[in-house]
Amino acid sequence: MSASLGRKASIVGVVIGLAALSACAKNDPAAKDDGTGPVSVQATDSGCDLSRRDVKSGTSTFSISNGGSKITEFYVYADGDRVMGEVENIGPGLKRDLIVELPTGKYQAVCKPGMVGNGIRGDLTVTGNAPAQASEDALLKQATDSYQRYVNSQTVAFVEKTTEFVTAVKAGDVAKAKALFPVSRTYWERIEPVASSFGDLDPKIDARVNDVEPGTEWTGYHRIEQALWVGNTTKGVEKYADQLLFDVKTVVAKAKTVKLNPLQLANGAKSLLDEVATGKVTGEEDRYSHTDLWDFQANVEGSQAAIQALRPALQTRDAALVTQLDTQFKAVFAALDKYRVGDGFKPYTATEAEKKTLAAVVDGLAEPVSQVAGVIAKK
Repeated sequence: MSASLGRKASIVGVVIGLAALSACAKNDPAAKDDGTGPVSVQATDSGCDLSRRDVKSGTSTFSISNGGSKITEFYVYADGDRVMGEVENIGPGLKRDLIVELPTGKYQAVCKPGMVGNGIRGDLTVTGNAPAQASEDALLKQATDSYQRYVNSQTVAFVEKTTEFVTAVKAGDVAKAKALFPVSRTYWERIEPVASSFGDLDPKIDARVNDVEPGTEWTGYHRIEQALWVGNTTKGVEKYADQLLFDVKTVVAKAKTVKLNPLQLANGAKSLLDEVATGKVTGEEDRYSHTDLWDFQANVEGSQAAIQALRPALQTRDAALVTQLDTQFKAVFAALDKYRVGDGFKPYTATEAEKKTLAAVVDGLAEPVSQVAGVIAKK
């Protein structure tokens, strides 16, 4: 991932299909008066206008309309640009909803026309003393605890495999480095809703060359990928290997201290599928190595892990949705199986017809996943 974080795609998600919820709130004057109604965001190429810059603590809905000519994104940042919620890839003329849970504090609401740069920023104030969802609902607390265990298990392997990859790069072992490149990235792609929430670490680790800010040095996985596959060498990228390992260890240390709330799990599950649709299916992510299907699978596995953590709560609220999610996850993995070779995948050089087929099956999964945040938000 990494265009919106600079680019990323994430951990923390677009929630669509919530028009009924938004319309209901808009028709309720009391909801507007007490600061709990949806916040309208009018995004343009040069502006980011919110109908209100103060909201009550707890669950808030932001309804973002893109009136500009560029694809845009919307973020809610806490201190240090930690992502509390995000919605990406909002095309001109489109509208997307983001549902987030925010405790009392100071935040920034940010639009990013063109999906680059620091964005158009403005203050957002959250007041009140609403209890956290997970503190009031045992099943939601169980979900956050379960997902944290998953993240912890992935971060251990993430450091181990990245260390092996970096060691191979610094030893000049091109063949081994190439073999380890997609493996080490798997753990990053699974936990991106957490890993990508820490300010500039995401672009440092995972930016593609076209995502790099002017005046900023290109670093991370894809900088090394280019040397390995285009130059068939590790010469000149040893320093980037060291920096990658340092940044990965930094992300892992931070990930152990942050527990996502239930809505972040739901949004993160959707954002990972957005990553697949905009970066992996197109073949833009791993453009030199063509190892995109490793990332594809890892993103879907990470999405499934978040949904599985929420499963007990979802089962009590919308059992039919759970059944639909199970069916669509199976369909995506079945589509991926056609490209398997041994423990990995064949190089991803799909035809336009194949890309369309994969995009359709991902869209089939994204639709029910986009409903999860709305279900979880209901009391």
